[in-house]
Amino acid sequence: MTDVTPIGRLHHLIFDCPDPITSAEFWSAVLGWPVTFDDGDFVVVSVDSTTSGLAFQRAPGNPPSTWPDPAVPQQLHHDVMVDDLAAATDQVLALGATRRPGDHVFADPAGHPFCLIPRPGWAEPVAGRT
Repeated sequence: MTDVTPIGRLHHLIFDCPDPITSAEFWSAVLGWPVTFDDGDFVVVSVDSTTSGLAFQRAPGNPPSTWPDPAVPQQLHHDVMVDDLAAATDQVLALGATRRPGDHVFADPAGHPFCLIPRPGWAEPVAGRT
């Protein structure tokens, strides 16, 4: 593997769900991590409030996955923190991403959704990290 300068760093793995706090409390108990953010529609479970983790996003009417039956596929996306949204946008598009509706929402070449987000103030810069 060659050294590659990253465009971003994984922030949260986001799960769509009808009741974010219920899902978060379940995974908090399973992983032993606290709920570190809760605005009612978006809830984060992570080691602490300055660490990336799992997030649960309200998606009303979202049916439960029937995976491995493909009738209702798996429902999640990645948030990727970046130092510079404009530069990262250009870079992921050059790699084959496509724009999706919404601010800084994309799909990878296989169609999996992901979001570019500004690096939170508590996180160290992405540039220069491997």
